[in-house]
Amino acid sequence: MYRGTGQPQYDVNLRKLLPPPPPWRRFTGGPAVPSPPSDDEEIERRLGRVTSQSGSSDQLRREVDMVNAALLLRRPLLVTGRPGTGKSSLAYRISSELRLGRVLRWHITSRTTLRSGLYDYDAIGRVQDAATVRNLDRPDGTAGEAVQPTTAGDELPGIGHYLQLGPLGTALLPHELPRVLLVDELDKSDLDLANDLLSVFEEGQFPIPELVRARRLHPSMTVMTDDPGRSAEIVDGIVKCRAFPIVVITSNGEREFPPAFLRRCLRLRMPDPDRTQLVNMVMAHLAGSGPSGSTEAEGLIDQFLRSSRERGGLAIDQLLNATFMATSGRFSGDEEALEELVDSLWHRLDGAGAESRSG
Repeated sequence: MYRGTGQPQYDVNLRKLLPPPPPWRRFTGGPAVPSPPSDDEEIERRLGRVTSQSGSSDQLRREVDMVNAALLLRRPLLVTGRPGTGKSSLAYRISSELRLGRVLRWHITSRTTLRSGLYDYDAIGRVQDAATVRNLDRPDGTAGEAVQPTTAGDELPGIGHYLQLGPLGTALLPHELPRVLLVDELDKSDLDLANDLLSVFEEGQFPIPELVRARRLHPSMTVMTDDPGRSAEIVDGIVKCRAFPIVVITSNGEREFPPAFLRRCLRLRMPDPDRTQLVNMVMAHLAGSGPSGSTEAEGLIDQFLRSSRERGGLAIDQLLNATFMATSGRFSGDEEALEELVDSLWHRLDGAGAESRSG
């Protein structure tokens, strides 16, 4: 299914190609929600204009195998590696190739909680709106005591008006095809978040207590989703998936995760890209930089690989920054000045270079 070519597969119908899940990973949510919106501009910003990508390296074959295994087994894919090696880009490559629409991105910090990924409820906004409705002017125009709403337009909106699904919650809606969810930098989270995710990943569903309490009067409620301008209908206060999402979890290796969490994930180590992959990335982002752009870029790539080995590893975006400066025609300095600028752009990521210069 996933080939790792970097190009959308217009000859593939994933609905027909994707086999049924294992019995223990079968989910029955419904009814199906509309197909997700596309986000071609964001994918191009992340990946560039990809025309081809080598599929012969052992590294790429392992990536292809692990992504397809995650698709078949309906399991999250934990992607580890140094910062700047393209871990987050994998989610956008999957979505682009399989034409699965907008990538749902959940960026993790030390303050992130499971609920923030599932949904957000604006209780304060609802209280404020309720106070406004209670203190409406009288029909005759005189201000006075709290009164009941007199028209349908004066009524307090339903609870769904104040509730919005987060990236994880939106990914678990009953889509016919799996959504791509990027859980970025999970190792930055509180120690409990990985354990909190276990139940959601196992069950493929979650309750929204505010809607569960109201289901006797309102068994079906429409809420906003993480997709701009989109809403979804929630039945009985429970979000249930049909197709388990393609979950790409990235980690820079700053800490280990609990064994129970690792047991439920497939693991992919993202090594530093080789020269061929760097050339493909640079050409995808900076094609058409000028008549000599390709020659200058390839020289910078060789220099980048040497500097990366000497400085303990550099990030891909550092190479892109330097290549853009060298090939855009906007830098007015001489060759020596350009070399100094490139050297500054390729600073060590561990901060050791800055410490030695300041000392």
